Amino acid sequence: MNTLLNTSNDLVKQAGEAGNVAALISDLQQLLPASGLIMSTESQRPFECDGLAVYQQLPLITVIPETVDQVQGILRLCYSHRVPLVPRGAGTGLCAGAMPHAEGVLLVMTKLNKILHINQHTATARVQPGVRNLALTDAAKPMGLYYAPDPSSQIACTIGGNIAENSGGVHCLKYGLTVNNLLQVTLVTIEGKLITLGGDGLDEPGMDLLSLFVGSEGLLGVVVEAKVKLLPRAPRVQVLLAAYDSVTAAGDSVAALIAQGIIPAGLEMMDHLAISAAEDFVKVGYPTDAQALLICELDGTDAEVEEQLAVVSQCFKLHGAKNVRVAKDAAEADALWQGRKAAFPAVGRISPDYYCMDGTIPRSKVGHVLTRISELSNTYGLRVANVFHAGDGNLHPLILFDASVDGELERAELLGGDILTLCVDVGGTITGEHGVGLEKMPQMPYQFGDAELAQFRRLKAAFDSEELLNPGKGIPTLKYCQEYRSLQHG
Repeated sequence: MNTLLNTSNDLVKQAGEAGNVAALISDLQQLLPASGLIMSTESQRPFECDGLAVYQQLPLITVIPETVDQVQGILRLCYSHRVPLVPRGAGTGLCAGAMPHAEGVLLVMTKLNKILHINQHTATARVQPGVRNLALTDAAKPMGLYYAPDPSSQIACTIGGNIAENSGGVHCLKYGLTVNNLLQVTLVTIEGKLITLGGDGLDEPGMDLLSLFVGSEGLLGVVVEAKVKLLPRAPRVQVLLAAYDSVTAAGDSVAALIAQGIIPAGLEMMDHLAISAAEDFVKVGYPTDAQALLICELDGTDAEVEEQLAVVSQCFKLHGAKNVRVAKDAAEADALWQGRKAAFPAVGRISPDYYCMDGTIPRSKVGHVLTRISELSNTYGLRVANVFHAGDGNLHPLILFDASVDGELERAELLGGDILTLCVDVGGTITGEHGVGLEKMPQMPYQFGDAELAQFRRLKAAFDSEELLNPGKGIPTLKYCQEYRSLQHG
């Protein structure tokens, strides 16, 4: 009798949900033009995953609004019909954070792509969330300004997505992550209300909700406008390339340089496998016999750069650099950076598949962690190419595998999980700029205790009590944590 009752209740629930969906579709058709509502399976295929393509899911409906009013209307409808909603930018994220919900709406924000205003006098810009990262810098260039955060995907990634993940890039060491270059965000809540966080000054009255919102991965609201800081271009920029016979020596050089009080505009490291792949791809003159490379960018006045150039070169040589090369002009400097930024696609040419990880460690632990990653690579029988923001310890190990070989994807995921827990063990974190999304949910209970995770859930509930915004990602449930810990200690 109980089984029959439960089955009956499930059928009633499913019928109710079907009614909600039908009503939602009817309401969306009235709100949006036909081009803004995508429902066929094949037309939705391009949206089934983000940059982490091993996680795929078709949404129930995909919507592409063109105005803020339409965004508000979509969220109000999802809230009133109790249908989940997942926000999406350009889809360049790497944690399955923008993977659709099977029973929900996918909200694609790419048509809100206008640069609303650039103020040269205050060095600020007002932009919609669909503006591409590089497009903002290109627009500000004639004024002698640029936008500092510059992820490797900057040619495609959007400001809204950068805010959701708190993206960084090669210049984040000196100029900070997205949160450090943001003044104000206007967002839409799940109830469809417009809220503005932040202000025009360096501080604002009350709690710093802007910093809370940045990096919230679409769990708290949907960005519809942002006011960002722009920076003046330095009078001089100088790029150096240092080659090492060991990754440990390169890591020690990074720690020693920062200890001297010099903060480069950018400081990146690549290991032998990444060097070889990048050089074969873009042919910029990397020494392929090196076990590690450091790419260092200095900026400032002529006097500042000249002084730092001498100190940095000496520091690198004292800590084992077998060769230090100074770019002779802007073209050579651009080429050296091109190799670094092309490292991800370059690795894709030498392996059928790769899995890009993202963890952060203390600078002093770089050598130890890279040595341990090499040991884990041997244990799992999978190659790992290391490319990362050495200055702030943000690792991006690329695990090479072949998904067509039984068990290799699973081994890659296990190796990736071990790398993330290694980051935590040495005092770091499971993510620097890619986010948690769906990918790093298993490691959340490893880094955070039950009290911390409960606080995250309370913050989520304060913005989205019905858990309709990007549900099932970022913050594990108590049951999930209990199951994870029982497996770890079972």
